[in-house]
This record gives sequence, C-alpha cells and structure tokens, in this order.
Amino acid sequence: MRKIVWAALLAALALWTAASTEEVGGVVISEVMASNGTYQNSHAYDWVELYNGSGQSVDLSGWYLSDSKKNPEKFAFPAGTTLKKNSYLLVYCTGDASLDPGKGDTFYAPFKLSASGDQVLLTAPSGLRAVLEFGQQYGNISYGVPAGGYGYGFFETATPGEANGKTVFASRAAAPVIETAGGFYAGSVTVQAHGEAGAVLRYTTDGSTPTAKSKAFPEGGLTLKKTTTLRVAAFRADAVPSAPVTASYFFGEDDLPVAVVSLTTDSAYMFDKKTGALVKGTGAVPNYDKPYEYPVNIEYFDEEGVCRINQMGTFTASGHSARQNAQKSIALHARKAFGPEFFDYNPFPNRDYTRYHSLLLRSTNSDAYSERLRDAVFSSLAEGLDLCYQDARPIVVFINGEYWGHYNLREKINKYMVAQWEGVDLADEDTVDAIDLLARTGSDDYVQNGSNADWLALCQFCKTEDLNVPENLTWVTDRIDVENLFTHAAYEIISGNSDITNVRMYRVPGGKWKYLLFDVEASFGSGSDSETIPLENYIKPVSAKYAAFRHEPLNALLAVPEMKARFLTRFAQVLESSFTWPYVQSKFDYWESQIEPLLPRHMQRWPSKMTLKRWRTNVNATRYYARVRPKKIVSMLQKRMKLTKAEVEQYFGEVQRRLDELNVK
Repeated sequence: MRKIVWAALLAALALWTAASTEEVGGVVISEVMASNGTYQNSHAYDWVELYNGSGQSVDLSGWYLSDSKKNPEKFAFPAGTTLKKNSYLLVYCTGDASLDPGKGDTFYAPFKLSASGDQVLLTAPSGLRAVLEFGQQYGNISYGVPAGGYGYGFFETATPGEANGKTVFASRAAAPVIETAGGFYAGSVTVQAHGEAGAVLRYTTDGSTPTAKSKAFPEGGLTLKKTTTLRVAAFRADAVPSAPVTASYFFGEDDLPVAVVSLTTDSAYMFDKKTGALVKGTGAVPNYDKPYEYPVNIEYFDEEGVCRINQMGTFTASGHSARQNAQKSIALHARKAFGPEFFDYNPFPNRDYTRYHSLLLRSTNSDAYSERLRDAVFSSLAEGLDLCYQDARPIVVFINGEYWGHYNLREKINKYMVAQWEGVDLADEDTVDAIDLLARTGSDDYVQNGSNADWLALCQFCKTEDLNVPENLTWVTDRIDVENLFTHAAYEIISGNSDITNVRMYRVPGGKWKYLLFDVEASFGSGSDSETIPLENYIKPVSAKYAAFRHEPLNALLAVPEMKARFLTRFAQVLESSFTWPYVQSKFDYWESQIEPLLPRHMQRWPSKMTLKRWRTNVNATRYYARVRPKKIVSMLQKRMKLTKAEVEQYFGEVQRRLDELNVK
C-alpha cells in the first residue's frame, strides 16, 4: 500500500514539474501575441508560436493546446501533424470553433488569449505539460523567450513563425506627453514635451515612427513654423520603446471652412511599392486591393479647430473600382491593439451616437463629370424613412502634414454601423459579431459578416412557393421586414440608381432581414440606363434570372394583392416625403455651399479635366434630373407593373399633382 502511495506521489511530482516548465519533449512555447495589431480581412487573431529544439522531428498527433488548466484539451493537433527540428509552428487563437483546425505550420484554435493576463498549456499524449503564464500585455507587442537564451520577456519586434530576437525586456517605456496642443497657429509655435524619469525622447516630423536613431527632442522645446505632424516616443535601455504620440500643427490654414482629418503614419504603409496601401505597387495584385490594415494616427479637428480625436488606429484603402482613382477612399478603424477601442466622438450632424468604431474618408471621381456630392446628397434623402443610410459631412484631409484634398467623411458600412443603427451596444461583442451582413446576391462570396444560410433559404422559398398561401406568406413575413424592403425598393427605383450591384442586406440576432442604402452615386443620371435599369431589375417575374441582387422576395410579395397594395402605398409615401423638389433642393444647397469653397485648392492638388465651371454645369444637370425624374416615375411604374388608371389615381393621384406643382423645370 505504501509503495502505491509513494508511486502516486512521484507521479504527481513529475506532473507538477512538467507543468512548471515552458517546454515538453523538446517543444517550447517560444512566443505569444495576446493583443495583435496585424489585421487582415478585419481579423487580427492572437497567436501562439511553438519551436522544436529537440534535434529531431516531433509528431504532434494527440497533443493539445489550451488556455485553461480545467480544460487542457480545447485544441487538438490533427493526426499527422509534424513539427520538424529547428522549426516553428503558429496556432492562431481565434475564438471561433467553426474554423478548420489547419495544417502544416498554421493552425486555428477555438479559444482566445486575454491581454490582461493569461496562460498557454501545451500537453503531450504522455500527460507531460508545458505551461506559460503571462501578465498584462502591451498592444501589438509579443512576449517570448529570446533566441538561444532563457527567461521570458517582451520583444521590440514580433517574429511569428521565425527566429526570435536575442533580447527581451521586462516592460515597455511609458508614452511621453506632448504638452502643446496640436491645432492651428499663426507665425510659429514652440512645442513642449516630457517623458518619465530616465527616458530619452526622440521625434520625427515626416510621419515615421521614431527609432533609437531619431533626433533627441530638444530640452527647450521644438519650434515649428510650417504645417507639421510631430511624433515623439520614449526610449529606455531596459525597456521596449514606448508607443509614439502624435500631434499636428497647421500654419496658414485658418480659413478652412470645414473639419480637418490629419493622418500620420510611416510612408511605407502609404506609398511604398511593396507595402503602400495607397499605390498600385508592382505585384500581380495591386497594393490597394490587398486586405491588410496598417497602423495610423488619426486626428479630427472640428470647424472651430478643436481636436476631438487623437489616437492610433488602422487604415486601409476602401471602395471597389474607385481604388484605382488617384485620390483613394480610406477606411479608418479604432483598434484596441493600438489605442482606444472606439472613437469617442460623433462628427455627424444627424446621429445621436457618442462613439464610433469605424469611419470612412470617401473620395469621389476626379474626372470632368464629377460633382463630389452626389452620393452624400442622395443618401441624405433617406433621413426619416427608417432606412439605414450613411450620414456624411465634408472635410479636408492631410497626410503626414501634406494637404490631401476634399473628402466626404462617412459612416462606414460594417457590423458596427448596423449595430448602432439597430440600437445594439457596441460593447456587446457577441451580438455585434453575430450580425449577418451580406452584399449583392448574398452568396458565399458576398458575406461580409455572419451567415447567409437563412437569406439564401428565404430567396429560394420566395422563388418556388406561392405566397398567396397564408402559411407561406407568414413564413416569409416572419423573416423579412416587409416595410423596409418596400421602402428600399421604392427609393432605388425613384432615384434611378443604375449601379444595381450596390445592395446590402443585414439582420441582427433575433430580428428580420432588412436593407440599407449603399453607394447611390449612380442615381439621377442622364443616360437611358438610369431610366430603366433599376425598375427592370427590381420589378420582374420571380422566375426571371436575377442580376446583381435577389429580386425574388420583393416580387413574390407583389404577387399577393394585399402586399401589392401595401407596396404601392409605401412607394407613394417615399416619393412624397423624400423626392419633392423643395426638400431635395435644400440638400443640394447645403452641400454645394460646403464644397464649392474647397474646390480650387482641391483641383490644384488633384489635376484633372475638372474645372469650377464644369463642376457647376454638372451640379446643375444633376439638379435637373433630380427634379424631373420623380415626376416621370409614376408613369414608368404604371407601365412596368401594368397598373390600371384607377390604381394610379388611387395610389399616386395626389402625390403626382404635388410633384407637377413643386418639381417644375
């Protein structure tokens, strides 16, 4: 009996010894990242790196990785997984159990790591276990064991899947403080800054991140006389350099009539041929089409020159074909790996939100036919319709202190925008992540978040089933917000949005499918396409082949008399509330007054065939079509839907007479 007890104690001691080490079987937990800032396709999974220093290949079949001693088998390496000698293997900690576990040297575990402190457990089939426990982590800073050394610490540069650096640090230097506020100055300003005791402050003025080779910040302050973006970081011999702090100083810009966004980042992230997100580059895939996000400091100065936002986040080129334009749209994201998780300011006039996760700097075409206001004006017509749309305001942008021209600041369409519109707290990550957001047809290629399974099932049901059967109609109306569908279809048809690919659908957990407005810049055009394309693609037989979006839900409902009547009623309401000329004119007047003063300098920065005279001609032409098309749309709808004269009078008689009176040429 004593031998059995003694053997049990020895086994427990052996297990405790294994649990207190960072390697097992020659495999070491060599590096972890618990607050990753390298984003791709909107994901920046934390990761664990394993290194095999045993001198021979190790078969990881039957090995486990976890973040919990109570549940050490959260992730099992697939059978046949081999870690060759002197090689590395990465396990991304996704928190998503639906992902494929991976293979080769890249795997995906269903748990996440906590930046506030966590543990990683590597368990061999024998029960021997390596455990790495770590405390509070810094954003985008990895923690691991130095190459050829012992003991864990923070690396200045993360090296996932590659040899670790030879030096680790116990901490990170505290960020310095720039005492002199960024903003608009006359003449010159002497900027003061200070850091923690023992730290050396170094600075740059070209947007680059300060390094140990950058100039030391002058003790008496730094005098600036021209528009400059200043970045300062703190350096200590015993610590990882601090995160940089940034402030922009403007001279000779007192007459800017709109808010200003200043972006500051390393030039390589913007313009390098290999890595710059705002250039085409030299590879087979243009740089601006790659799904990477890069770090950037974002400042927002309101019309009074007061800095409302100053924080690190990420950016990427945005848009589709517009990415080829010289002046590219830029998406901005608050990312907690670099700073606050949100922008704690609301720059938009028609929203009562207190914070944002993402913002969009939207450029427009710089060709001779651009108005630079069309999408903003026509989106704003949806105000009051209970239809999700992007709010907007005109701004001027600077990049690394260089004037970058007029942009329209927009809400960015993603799960966070939908959450805010639908009243979901952005802090409720599980609900936000579960929002379904689809583009175009909603097929697998167009899933922007969540799942498309229910959407595709809905479309197929509408395609094959008769909704005049009460049970079938109930099945559909339980899944799609009919009023929203009718409002969206009416809006697109009336405006003549000929770019029918710009359709977005969403659903919050427990809710119904809804539509949102997206990129209506192709509305109220002069060509025949804008006369017919939206109407022909929205109103057509259920059995017809769909083009760019799924028309079946709308037309299956229109085959039900009561739903047809409801659609025509809503169509008339949208036409009267959003497209009578005095209302539309007020939107044009506001945007023209805001943008026109910006154009001379903008056109100088981005030379094209556009002139101020041409811009005025373009705007007047768009005004004309916005005034005339609503008067014509009822007769067009009558022809397309084969409405009787009695139906036209019943649903549209009054609004048609108002349009004839108000929307005069």
